[in-house]
Amino acid sequence: MGLIKRIREHSFELQHFIILFIILAVFQFALSYLNKFSSNSLISKTMSLYKKDSAEKIANLSTTSLELLLENNLNKHTTESSQEDIIEAFNIIFSQQMLQENVNEICILITKDDKIYAIDDGLSLYSYFFQHQLPESENNRHEYAANKFLEFRETFKRSEKIVSVMGEDHSFYNYVPLVLRGEYQGAVYLKITPNIESITEEIVDTYNQMSILFTSLVLFGLLAMFYITSFTVEERDETRELLFRESEAKLKREVEYAKESLFTKRIYHVHHKAEKIMGFIKEEIRNLTVDNIETFKYITSKYANFVSRVIYDMKWYDAPIHATRNPMFCANINEILTFQVNHIFNRVYGQDSGYQFILELDPQLKNVAINEYVIWEVFEPLIQNAIEHNGQDEMVITIKTHYDSRNRKGYIYIKDNGKGIPPGMLARDANGIQKIFKENFSSKTESVNSGYGCYIAFEIATRKCGWTMKAENPAYGGAAIIIIIPKM
Repeated sequence: MGLIKRIREHSFELQHFIILFIILAVFQFALSYLNKFSSNSLISKTMSLYKKDSAEKIANLSTTSLELLLENNLNKHTTESSQEDIIEAFNIIFSQQMLQENVNEICILITKDDKIYAIDDGLSLYSYFFQHQLPESENNRHEYAANKFLEFRETFKRSEKIVSVMGEDHSFYNYVPLVLRGEYQGAVYLKITPNIESITEEIVDTYNQMSILFTSLVLFGLLAMFYITSFTVEERDETRELLFRESEAKLKREVEYAKESLFTKRIYHVHHKAEKIMGFIKEEIRNLTVDNIETFKYITSKYANFVSRVIYDMKWYDAPIHATRNPMFCANINEILTFQVNHIFNRVYGQDSGYQFILELDPQLKNVAINEYVIWEVFEPLIQNAIEHNGQDEMVITIKTHYDSRNRKGYIYIKDNGKGIPPGMLARDANGIQKIFKENFSSKTESVNSGYGCYIAFEIATRKCGWTMKAENPAYGGAAIIIIIPKM
């Protein structure tokens, strides 16, 4: 039960099984190779010993028996009865050898007139030695033995030594010189196939024992590895859990810090804008007359609502989404852009300041369900950025809207005729965000508070409004910020 519990709690991964399988396969291959090598070596040595001892002894013994029988009867007077006894004795010698388990073939090879005759029965042998009659055929049944004997016949005749040839079937072809009274007569041939079943069975038994031992060692090794791995995995999981908790706490702190930092920077910017708006309200109050009271109401209400939104945003740094996007909101982007240009930027940059604002607004552009004062916080820093980074004596800021009815998309273009955006700030990071919209990235080097306007506008537009924003340098010059509103 403990092992099953550990397996369930700490299961091996796929790479663990692959490694164990490779190790086991390598060990098994090495063991099989060693066993094959040792078996071949053992069989080879066994066959060699058998050739020198058993096979040659059997052939020599058979030849000696035939020589003794022939020498004892050649000079004796033979009767019909003794003739039958001699033939029967020859047949007994032939048959006894064939009855042995290892002997497959036996005959006597004699040469006469460059021909080789094979004798394998007592009658033919008696006829040849006692009656000097050649066999009827040369070597019908022992053709291989006769052909092999031709290869070394002369050497064999001179040396009169036993010759043993090992065939491809691991059989031994033994040729023993037949010498009667000192004269060479031919050769006794025996084909002997050794019986090595007992040796093979012993090798198989030994290999099976080694395999069982090896498998047992591998099994115990795997079990030991599993127990060690299970303890290691358990400690790893505990350490990982502690690390995850620490990382989670650290990440939460970083998120909170990022939110507070963004909130502080955003409030800093809108607070600065709110101070400017309050100055505009005071100016409107000073210019209030009976004739412009309706215009005064419209303008001051917009200013006041923007200030109210700034105060609302100061309550928390992560306002609820329904305070930004809600079906009850119906903001007209063209009206917002017109109001900002006429009643904010034209107040600051008058007719004689060298700034020109051009509005090219598409009346087909649909309203959006977003708080219009949140939209203020998007457009105002982008337009301000186009003014501050223009670098021309005569600055032209073009604000254009367009509605794509086919794809239900809205486009807002904020363009200037300046020197353009540095190429390095148009590059994208690993998340696909252009550097101009990253925090603390700015082309202004003399100010420590730069690099927040486009960043805040991008964060509000993409994260709160669900829009897309990109920057580019048009071919005709200047710079352009393009805002894309989907599903209008």
